[in-house]
Amino acid sequence: MVFKREKIIKMIKTVVRSLLLLIILIIITGLIYPLVITGISRIAFHYKSTGSLIYTDGKLIGSELIGQDFKGPEYFHPRPSAAGQEGYDSMRSQGSNYAASNEEFLTMVSDRADEFRKENQIDADIAIPADIVTASGSGLDPHISVESALLQVSRIARARNISPESLHLLVIENGRRQYGFIGEPVVNVLKLNLLLDNIK
Repeated sequence: MVFKREKIIKMIKTVVRSLLLLIILIIITGLIYPLVITGISRIAFHYKSTGSLIYTDGKLIGSELIGQDFKGPEYFHPRPSAAGQEGYDSMRSQGSNYAASNEEFLTMVSDRADEFRKENQIDADIAIPADIVTASGSGLDPHISVESALLQVSRIARARNISPESLHLLVIENGRRQYGFIGEPVVNVLKLNLLLDNIK
């Protein structure tokens, strides 16, 4: 009887210690650590830690990390989006999940390529970059390839009545590789369109 009682007391002490350790770890890893890291990032990387938000005249117009839809002929158009019903829904980030051999996907890509050719007056023998007719894995990629941007220059130059050469230069100057050396050069569509709006 005494032996059983000692076992129960020992078990209770073990459970209490375990619970205390759990509470301490929750406080350290769930409260103190996140607060310290958030504080450091807010001081050291304020712009990036708050979402890389872009403001114009004090008005929030978006984040450079999340793609937006631009439809007008006077703007660079982004890649398609599968995020939500209308696309570009940051609360429903997703890809289309179609296989590359899926007939519906191939028809969709072909239709997008035809539409892109038509709106930019591109000849049938000119290849269309894959990124401008396919959605990214997140559906919210804010970048397009430099090649895709250059194919839109003539349309934008006509719509804005500015020289194609100056737009060509604008695209080339704003093309960036990830970390400066990885992958193909890309441009941020939102930032590029903001530069367009600032051209006098």
